[in-house]
Amino acid sequence: MLYYLFEYLDELNVTGTGVFRYISFRSGLAVVLSLLISMVFGTKFINYLRNKQIGETVRDLGLDGQKEKEGTPTMGGVIILICLLIPVLLFAKLDNIYVILLIVSAVWMGAIGYLDDYIKVFRKNKEGLAGRFKIVGQVGLGLIVGLTLYFHPDVVVRQYVDSSGEAAELVSDPDLFNKGDDGFRFDKNEIEHKNVKSMITTIPFLKNNEFDYNSILGFVSEGVTWIVYVIFVIIIVTAVSNGANITDGIDGLAAGVSAIIGIVLAVLAYVSGNTIFADYLNIMYLPNTGEIVIFASAFVGACIGFLWFNSFPAKIFMGDTGSLAIGGIIAVIALSIRKELLIPILCGIFLIENLSVMIQVGYFKYTKKKYGEGKRVFLMAPLHHHYQKKGLHEAKIVTRFFIVGILLAVLTLATLKLR
Repeated sequence: MLYYLFEYLDELNVTGTGVFRYISFRSGLAVVLSLLISMVFGTKFINYLRNKQIGETVRDLGLDGQKEKEGTPTMGGVIILICLLIPVLLFAKLDNIYVILLIVSAVWMGAIGYLDDYIKVFRKNKEGLAGRFKIVGQVGLGLIVGLTLYFHPDVVVRQYVDSSGEAAELVSDPDLFNKGDDGFRFDKNEIEHKNVKSMITTIPFLKNNEFDYNSILGFVSEGVTWIVYVIFVIIIVTAVSNGANITDGIDGLAAGVSAIIGIVLAVLAYVSGNTIFADYLNIMYLPNTGEIVIFASAFVGACIGFLWFNSFPAKIFMGDTGSLAIGGIIAVIALSIRKELLIPILCGIFLIENLSVMIQVGYFKYTKKKYGEGKRVFLMAPLHHHYQKKGLHEAKIVTRFFIVGILLAVLTLATLKLR
């Protein structure tokens, strides 16, 4: 909202108002404001929950220090969402399709998580919202995101096109093609760049690291490719949101890991939405994605602000309101900037946590069916509980997971040039 006000003032030649045109400036404001809101609103919200005795009922898993967490306020995801949405509404371009999609995603997944927390806290049902309803909500968001990214006219890619209208191919070997100083297959006098509707995405570590979804079913009909793409989006949204939900098991883990992921996504969104950096790094330029940086910055600020209260010993838990929302946001940002194939690396913590549960459950069922007695691979799943069972303190586990998360973040950024 403030963006449009300052844009109007800039047109009136009011000194200093033009600074709002810079994404870097608005991103910095988004981080600062989200942190300030979390400091003020977070404390009041926690006190309100304590006065109303809205606390979490902790299951007895036989873990050290678990009983002390009984009654800790939950539904802290409300703090994350408020600290995220207010800066976005103030500083981002609200007519940008990516911003709209991310706001819808945050509210959508937050609402599903809030309903789950509400049932647990107020209805005293430890199971919360039935799993099938969560899946329906995740699939619904996946449909919205997939169809929007595939069909919306503002979701485009800047590509170099030759005089015949075909996409000019980037090549790296000068012996293969005649090329100019710009490094393109065609003579630079014969090509121009255009914003085109394309479903290419990034494949990490490959020299020509672009993959076109239309090539999957191109031998049948490009008209049905959207079905494959939407299914793929649904899988990603569901997997990442569930991964974040599972990771939220000990104090500070999900919030800290999500902040690390958010920083990387902000960097990737910035370079993808900037013509100079995109050209220098030889990556696809995505018009209109620069505004995602404001959203990602507010997201990072919200996660760090929440971590202030959620670090050990936690004063509040984010609940499914927060964990499902941050997972959905991460998935949609990655899809929007065509970096969804980097998710297994960037969100490696979420992936490992998810896999540990799948391996544990699968192996237990297999051995029970074959031997009549179920056996386990881990002392407890998800993986962070396995280390708790081994006697490691929560704070040490979280710190080590942070270190792994940072290493994965560095590796993800390295894929920009490591091919």
